[in-house]
This record gives sequence, C-alpha cells and structure tokens, in this order.
Amino acid sequence: MMPQKNREKKITSGDNITTTRWIKARRVLGWFTLITLLIIVGGGMLLLRFATLPAGAIMQSTEIMDSEGQVFASIQGGIDRQPVKLAEISPWLVKATVAVEDRRFYDHAGIDAQGLARAAWVDLRHMSKQQGASTITQQLARNLYLSHERTWTRKLKESWYAIRLEQAYTKDEIIELYLNQVYYGHGAYGAEAAARLYFNKAARELTLSESAMLAGIPKGPSYYSPHLHPKAADTRKRKVLQDMLETGQISAKQAQAAITQIVNVRPLPEHQERLAPYFADYVRKVAIQAIGIDEQLLEEGGLKIYTTLDRKMQQQAEEAITQGVKGGDDELQAALIAIDPRNGQIKAMVGGRNYKQNQYNRVFATTRQPGSSFKPIMYATALEDHAVTASTRFRSEPTLFYYDDNRQIYRPSNYNNRYFNDEIGMRQAIATSDNIYAVNTIMRVGPQDVIDMARKLGITAKLDAVPSLALGTFPVSPYEMATAFSVFAGEGRKADPIAITRIESHDGDLLYEAKAHSEQVLSPALAYLTTNLLESVFERGGTGHRVASMLKRPVAGKTGTTDSDAWFVGYTPELTTAVWIGYDRGRAIKSSESRRAAPIFAQFTEAALTNVLPSAFAIPNGVVNVYIDPTTNLLYSPECASASVQETFLAGTEPTETCVSNERESEQKLDSLNKGKSWWSKVRRWWGV
Repeated sequence: MMPQKNREKKITSGDNITTTRWIKARRVLGWFTLITLLIIVGGGMLLLRFATLPAGAIMQSTEIMDSEGQVFASIQGGIDRQPVKLAEISPWLVKATVAVEDRRFYDHAGIDAQGLARAAWVDLRHMSKQQGASTITQQLARNLYLSHERTWTRKLKESWYAIRLEQAYTKDEIIELYLNQVYYGHGAYGAEAAARLYFNKAARELTLSESAMLAGIPKGPSYYSPHLHPKAADTRKRKVLQDMLETGQISAKQAQAAITQIVNVRPLPEHQERLAPYFADYVRKVAIQAIGIDEQLLEEGGLKIYTTLDRKMQQQAEEAITQGVKGGDDELQAALIAIDPRNGQIKAMVGGRNYKQNQYNRVFATTRQPGSSFKPIMYATALEDHAVTASTRFRSEPTLFYYDDNRQIYRPSNYNNRYFNDEIGMRQAIATSDNIYAVNTIMRVGPQDVIDMARKLGITAKLDAVPSLALGTFPVSPYEMATAFSVFAGEGRKADPIAITRIESHDGDLLYEAKAHSEQVLSPALAYLTTNLLESVFERGGTGHRVASMLKRPVAGKTGTTDSDAWFVGYTPELTTAVWIGYDRGRAIKSSESRRAAPIFAQFTEAALTNVLPSAFAIPNGVVNVYIDPTTNLLYSPECASASVQETFLAGTEPTETCVSNERESEQKLDSLNKGKSWWSKVRRWWGV
C-alpha cells in the first residue's frame, strides 16, 4: 500500500500537468481569436478603402392604373433636376441644411456616434421614435444606392455606404452631391430646381429666409410644401433658423430679420390636362398617409398602383360636371364622387371644374351644409326606432318647436314659405322636402339617435344634437354623403370606400393588397324601406321630378339646398353618386344655380350605366305592402272616401285600423257619445223629456 504522503505528491503532479495543458489551450485559442479578429477588421478596412461603390439608383416614375390595368396617370413622370456646383448654391442653404439635418457633418466620418446616442436617449425618454439619427452622408447613401424600407439590413448597408462615401469624397463634394440629389417636393430634385420652382431664381440667389424654408422641406416634402401647407412651412422655417442660431451659423439679429421677412412663393406651373387628376392626387395621399408608402419611394421607385377607377365612368363624370356648370358664373364650382355600393370601390371622382386653375378637391370639403339631402339619415333613424312609420301624419304649417327643457325655441320654415296647411304623410314629406314634417320627426325620435345613425353610416363630421340637425345644418363632405347613401343602396351593408386595390414594386413584388371590409349596419328591410320612400322624389310633385325623364332605370335620391350649397345624392343598386354645387368662399347661390345638381346626377348616372341593364331594388324579408286610404293613412276599405294607394312598411308597423265612410264615422261618434250617458238620460230621451 502506497504511503499517504507519496499518494498526495502524485495527485499534485497530475493536477499541474492538466493545468499546464489548459493554459496552453487558452493561449492557442486567444491567438486564434485575435488573428481572426485582425483578419475581419483588416478585411473590413480593405473593403472600406478599396471596394467600389455601386452605381447610383435610377429613379423611375410610379404609374397609376385604372380598374382595367391601363395607366391613366403617373407620379413624378418627369424628374426636374438641374445639377450645379457647390459654388453655385447659396452658402445660406448649405448652412441651413447642415444645421437642421446634421449639425456634426464636418466632424464625423459618415456615422455620428454622438448623434446616435442623443437620438436613442430622446427616444428612450419619450418611449417612441422622436429623433432621427441619419447623417447627411447616410441620407445621400440611401438616396443613391438603397430603397426606403425600414429594416436593420438596410440601415447597416446605409452605414457602410456612408463610411465608404466619406473615404471616397471630401465633405464639400458630399454636401454638393446631397444638395443636387435631395427631393424638395412637386417633382423638384436638387437645390437649383427647387429654387426655381418655389422662388423663380437660381440657387445661388437664395436669401437666408428662403434658404431656411427650402432646407426644411426634405423632412416632409408634402407636409412642409409652402404651396400645400404654408403655415407648416413657415413653422418649419422658424425651426431651421433656430437651429442655425444655436449652431452659431447666424446671429440673433439675422434670425429675427429672416423670421419676419415675407417669402414670396411662386405659384405652381399649370398642370397638364389628364384624366382624373383629383383622383390621382387622392391616390397619392392614401398611399402615403393611410398605407404608409415612403414618399420618396412613391416619387421615384417605379411602383405600380392599381386602383378602382372606371375610366368610362370618370370620363362621363367630367363631362357631366363640364356641362352642368356651363354658362354659369366662372367661379361656380362643382364636385362629384361615385361609389359602387356593393364593394365600396370609388369609380369616379371630380373635385372641381378646372384642375389647372385650382387643385383643391371639394369631394372632401368639410365646410358644406348638406341641407335636406341629410333627411334620409334622420328618417331611417325614426323608422328603425318605430318612432314614426310611412303612415305617420304631421301638419305642414308654420310651427314653433321647444327643446332643451323648453328653454330654446326653433322656428323652421319651408322653402319659399310653402305649406300644405294640412296633415301629410312621410312619403309626401320626403318627395316635397317638407321641413316641418322633418323637424316633427326628429323631435319624436331624438337628435342623438340621428347622430348615432349617421356614425353607423360612415359620417364622422361634427354633429350637434339639436332640432336643426334634421335639416342638414351641420357641414358634411360629399365623400361622407356618398358613403352613407351607399348603405341604403347596398341593402344595409356598409362597405369601406377604397381607391387602391394593390401596389407592386418595379420588380413586381406585392407591397400592398386591399382587404375588402363590409359590415351589416342596417337591416335589409330598413334599407329597402328608406330606398322605396326616396324613389318618390322622382315622382310627380317630387323635387327630382324634372330630371326623371333623363333616367331610364329605378333610382332613389334626395335633393338638398341651402343658401350657399346645392346637392343631389342618389343611387341605383350598382352606383351611388353625390353631387355638390356652390362657391368656394360660401357665397350665396342663385335659384337657377341651385337647380344644377340634379341634372348633373341624372346625366352622369344614365351615361355611366349605359351598358348595365336596369334593375329594381331587391325586396327583402321583413317588408310588407298594404293598401291604405291616402286621406287618413289607415287601412283601405270600400267605405273609404278616397281611392286606395299602396304603401310600404316594416313588418309589424303597418296600420291596423281601417278607414270608414263619413256617414259611418258619424254613427260611430254618436255611439261613442251614447256609451258615456247614464240609463236615466236614455229613459228621458225615450220619453222626450
């Protein structure tokens, strides 16, 4: 047996051998790791130093297609770029750009580590992306070589190219490239093109105030455009001047002078005539703001945008507007939007009578009172609540209405103070647009319920719960009115309006595809009943009767007239159309001008649906038709004094009482009186006492 002391020595000797081997292995691993890192770093340095930069990206216009896949417009089809040397650019623009985009431009090597840390700290404090961290060199690299997708891969490539650019070019060369490359909106790329577009002068002639305004545009070319958003552009200019002051580029006196100086912005050149220019502008807005397509990618990425526009319907809409305003005041404006109620697709859009003169899209104007064209929304509410039915009668005469716990009085009147001075039913009230009947109805149903109905139908405009709501006194856009009436046309289904069906990259990759969304917000029976009542507008005595001969198919709709606006909103099972006529500044319209909306609707609807066979509105379950006496609106019987007429009701709300002849009615009244007399009175009558 080995002594304990010898055994301990042997164990210790073995441990030393193991430790020595482990140390050697660690040294080998360390040297291997170090050599590997040196190779990687060295390779990276060699790449950064000698790798060839790729050719700059070729910018392509984005094409907008109609529903048949044919191009009808393009976004930035011709790029306005006029490269100049740095010496030909105002020093004020150079200083303003550096101050607002990259304060440490002359200190970093392409990537600003200090700026990254500052941006990260601000984002962390606000728990959101508040600060950008791209240097001017990084922006140039992105514009030249990369897409605008927001991924880490693109960001890493951007940083690599930025460092490479800093090694290949001087700072002056980089800022020169940047100022000739950056997008300033409205098709202008580079400082020279932008200076001539906005101020009609060369880039070298720009003042401090003009330079500050120009330097602020690239952050959001649409939002900070002095043409589209002058207030936002001026606010952005002040921000640029403040940055220049903080970085020592200008004095406080210079900053104040530039702030107070009025910048004269040159009007945009006239636009070329093209199909659906207002719709094309709307598509661009939806792509950027709703879908989230990068603006510069949209301008120069060669995308293909497929839309819902029906070329034939659009041409008919433009023709109808042209004919509708012909011979009128030169300042009289018009707007039209047509939507397929079955799927929400926008088929035609005209935002004004002359796009060249004014690009404001009145389809989305939220300062227009719809007048009586709003009444169907109110009547649908009352019918749904069973507050009234088609047989409900109110007296048409001057009436005072008390509301707000009798603290307020409302005095509505009919157009030209024309009243029936008798009781009338809902169908007659809708056909003749009787205001007294409408206010009686909203007083019975409650204004808040009407607002709730409007929201269900897609109206988001501000509405107050007051009696005048029944007469359309709160502004609503033609877009919202067409959306709401499409629910009636669509058998109670609300299909979200869409203009873009899909967007593809220039390589054919799918970037976006619309997801159709519809919701049953009204019962089919209620939608049909509302439609059935609105068909009366085109019958004799109705406000749309004078255009009835122009229409060769079942149509429902409603006129609307205020002091400054004229409307017609109507539909067939295949198409809903809202037409507005008026002046941009709210000037009063003449009586002859107020009658132009209905003919525009009729001309467009019939022309747009020429190749569509006429079809009646489908009658759903839950609707009943009964014959009533038009004098009393009670169920008809042979004893009624008048001839019978057929009326439509929601099942369960039709009249249950039957009319009687005048003689029978007198006998019934006498019997009723007799029932209340005592037996002694009857005895006295028998004896003649």
